[in-house]
Amino acid sequence: MRFEHFIASRLFFNHKPKGRKTGPAVKIAVIGIALGLAVMLVAIGVVNGFKNEVRDKVIGVGSHIQIASYYSNYSYEMSPLSVPDSLLGQLRAIPGVRHVQPQYTKPGMIKTKDDFQVVVFKGADSSFDASFLTSALVAGTFPDYSHPSNDVLISEYLSDLLHLQPGDAFLAYFIRDEAQSARRFKVSGVFNTHFTSYDKAFLLTDARHIRQLNDWESDQAGGIEVFFESMKTFEKTQESVYQAMSRYASATDEVYYMRNLYELNPDLFGWLDLLDMNVLLILLLMIFVSGFNIISGLLILILERTNFIGILKALGAGNRQVRRIFVSYSTYLVAIGLFWGNVIGLGICFLQHYAHILKLDPSVYYVDAVPIELNGWWILFVNVGTILVSMAVVLIPSHLISHINPAKAIRFE
Repeated sequence: MRFEHFIASRLFFNHKPKGRKTGPAVKIAVIGIALGLAVMLVAIGVVNGFKNEVRDKVIGVGSHIQIASYYSNYSYEMSPLSVPDSLLGQLRAIPGVRHVQPQYTKPGMIKTKDDFQVVVFKGADSSFDASFLTSALVAGTFPDYSHPSNDVLISEYLSDLLHLQPGDAFLAYFIRDEAQSARRFKVSGVFNTHFTSYDKAFLLTDARHIRQLNDWESDQAGGIEVFFESMKTFEKTQESVYQAMSRYASATDEVYYMRNLYELNPDLFGWLDLLDMNVLLILLLMIFVSGFNIISGLLILILERTNFIGILKALGAGNRQVRRIFVSYSTYLVAIGLFWGNVIGLGICFLQHYAHILKLDPSVYYVDAVPIELNGWWILFVNVGTILVSMAVVLIPSHLISHINPAKAIRFE
């Protein structure tokens, strides 16, 4: 063991001599590092959890990319777009594309004995990706749209508002060729996505009803929904989809527009971007607090060990060697702080992730509990960053050692 590390270890493990005030300062420094690291881990876990959870819901109720006729004019009363199997096959063959399905929407009004509600009927056929809504089911079953069906899937919000349960029937009214058209539907299941804007507005029905109401051909739809395999290749996959649609438009004279999930939900993702700024402020604040605690603890240690520093210098130790002693001492503080910070921070994250202790109002936050998502690289980044910053600030008070005069320091009490 090197001379500096040996002295530092003796100082650290024997920091309770009589009359010394170093003990509380050391504890405060360690606690500051531990709490700072724990807060940073929890903050990053919560923000990552929120962003991924909300993004997954946006994709689940919609898609990564929506393609529609230019003449739809961003309306749910969509103009038809030709979606032959050849086009859908080309899109499905693009690397990075997980699923492709036709999109159908039609505004209508549900009428019951006691109430009515204007909603958007979303059409589904046998190619519809039901995984998200199936996971959100709270009652009943998901309808089978492989054959003509009058079954619908409604949200828990609409179920409570209109007093409809699985097995109940209701009438829905639509505008068709400037005339009113009525259809009878039966509730097959009830879902709750905790995505309030979707739950209040949409229900799922057989796409055949929408095609018949709009007088569309079997190869026509309101648009196309494209799902990606991963967000990591989002830009590349989006560009490939755009190129495929450009080739199709050139060959058929179709006019369309394409929007991604960020363009469809600018306010929502703008709010999520603000969370990144909040986390950055938290990280900077915690780094400052941890650094201040380390500096103050080391300053107190140096002042109380002035006599000891003078003796070391009188015995021939240079300023650099003495500084290394106190830097090594600080390394012990940082190591213990990191250990307890990881135990506390990761413990809180795992507890919340599996026990869902902290609940939220889903009508405001889109989730019913605080989501947590930790990434190994983020944990490593925060720990390494804490080590680098902590060791950098240690150098500030250690320079005081070079100004200590051995003769005066030995007589210092």
